[in-house]
Amino acid sequence: MRSAIWKLLDFGQSPWYDNLTRALAQGGLRELLERDGIHGVTSNPTIFEKAMGAGTDYDQQLATLLASSASVEDAYWVMAIDDIRAACDLLRAAHDATDGHDGFVSLEVSPELANDTPATIAQAKELWGRVDRPNLMIKIPATKAGLPAITATIGSGINVNVTLIFSLERHSEVIDAYWSGLDALAASGGSVDRVNSVASFFVSRVDTETDRRLPEGHVLRGKAAVANAKLAYRLFERRSQEPHWQQLAAQGATVQRPLWASTSTKNPAYSPTLYVDELIGRDTVNTLAQASVDALQTHTDLHADSIRAGVEDAEATMAALAAAGVDFDDVTATLEREGVASFQQSFRDVLATLAKKAESLR
Repeated sequence: MRSAIWKLLDFGQSPWYDNLTRALAQGGLRELLERDGIHGVTSNPTIFEKAMGAGTDYDQQLATLLASSASVEDAYWVMAIDDIRAACDLLRAAHDATDGHDGFVSLEVSPELANDTPATIAQAKELWGRVDRPNLMIKIPATKAGLPAITATIGSGINVNVTLIFSLERHSEVIDAYWSGLDALAASGGSVDRVNSVASFFVSRVDTETDRRLPEGHVLRGKAAVANAKLAYRLFERRSQEPHWQQLAAQGATVQRPLWASTSTKNPAYSPTLYVDELIGRDTVNTLAQASVDALQTHTDLHADSIRAGVEDAEATMAALAAAGVDFDDVTATLEREGVASFQQSFRDVLATLAKKAESLR
């Protein structure tokens, strides 16, 4: 029986699953595809830290890799790539059914490279070649150093999931980076109609950080994240009317869809489906953690184009936050800095966990 999540597809929004483990990659995803209409999968260092650190699913492969003199980091990438490949194969039918515009699986470059443009470009190309699947997306963070890496990677004909976007200003810069990459691809004789990108705009973390700066019980608590995302969608729609994009679209280019990331609520006082209910829109993606998938199974209060409702209220919310003394530029800068640091720590933690496992396996 199909769950209510399928409605999102009817409304023009693609539901992706924000998790990947060996068991899911080896077939567990099928239920999510068939029951919930999941059309994509995202991964990141935190997800792999949890997957590889728990249980014994990776132990045999890890032991084999170490016996062949692979380093712990090399072993990490081999195991992660195997999972990504398998997930890509499970989602290939969705990719083909949408003429190559959905059914993607995302693999993130090392977060240690977040401020190193040349190294990010090099690893993006390396991972693209190693996975060797057309429905792979390489995740690149939207740091200042990441922006030219996004352009170069798109210009090489590689799909990109731009991650860790928090502000409207950075979102606009990400759009520019995508367009510049498509320009470079076309100039080199490449075809722009088979390259895809999403702009991962983070949601729940915005409320967490903004609420921390407001007094307990303040009327604006729990309002910033949805308001920020609604304004991001308006920005996306307005920029899609610009002549530059219209020229690219005429060549067959695919729009860079906003992807709502981190959409499970962190505050139990908020509805568990808050960041789904309010952010439904055409040409968007919503990444769902398991808690959101569970909450949406029989959810009936889903409405098309909810993202467009209350945009004026969103503007008023942001103005009220400024009047209340919340420096939203500092909120988003803090979130980007902490987001990069969090993924870097997860990457270090998973390598440390694998190193400990290696000792026990020896």
